[in-house]
Amino acid sequence: MDLQLNGRRAIVTGGSRGIGLATAGALAAEGARVALFARDAGALEAAAAGLRAEGAPEVLAVAVDTTDDDAVRRGVAAVADRFGGVDVLVNAAARPASAGPPTDLASITDDAVRVELETKVLGYLRCARAVAPLMRAQEWGRIVNVSGLNARKSTSLVGSVRNVAVASMTAALAQELGPHGINVTVVHPGVTETERTPDAVAARAESAGITGGEARAELDATTTIGRITTAAEVADVITFLCSPRSVAITGDAVAAGGGTPGVVHY
Repeated sequence: MDLQLNGRRAIVTGGSRGIGLATAGALAAEGARVALFARDAGALEAAAAGLRAEGAPEVLAVAVDTTDDDAVRRGVAAVADRFGGVDVLVNAAARPASAGPPTDLASITDDAVRVELETKVLGYLRCARAVAPLMRAQEWGRIVNVSGLNARKSTSLVGSVRNVAVASMTAALAQELGPHGINVTVVHPGVTETERTPDAVAARAESAGITGGEARAELDATTTIGRITTAAEVADVITFLCSPRSVAITGDAVAAGGGTPGVVHY
């Protein structure tokens, strides 16, 4: 299937690693011009160099802290100036769930919740707000918000709240922007194989007093497919949603976590 992304202009936040970087690579493989946003300029340049080495048509690295609205607006303006516009926004700049604050009520502080909302919910909103006028002007665009399956679980108070908020924001943006040819969707990855996974498995093994193999087996048993999905596999789902082919999907959540055994979602 031709995803019709050749020549499209995309911004991927959180683009220096993990799902963000994998998505940037998948978009570039389809012929899109890609701008990477992240805070660490060194990591960004390394990521961009890697994509160029793989044959990406054009990659722009822009150091942006999405908790800063002025920085977001400057970054989007720089991309629009270089590429002549923006067609696609993938919001993936957020801390992984495992790096979040304690989940028990007694330990959660107001500031711990604020930093999660500031980064993930408001950060995504800032980026969408900055690109929307460009997309409206051309009557076409795609915004994909990367959230997480904690939105469907009660095991993490903060993780659930921030991810549900992203899903709700997605639906509201889709309703407002849909008449202008702009689709907005949210993707819920589960535990995903990234560069952080080996350390996470080792930490789990040490805390539980089990072997690394046993810790990995626990992770893999949480999915219907019998293993956790990779960042590249999640990126494939996101890339489809970025394409003109995805016009029938907007305002909705798409789970990309390998399935949850024994649960029916509808």
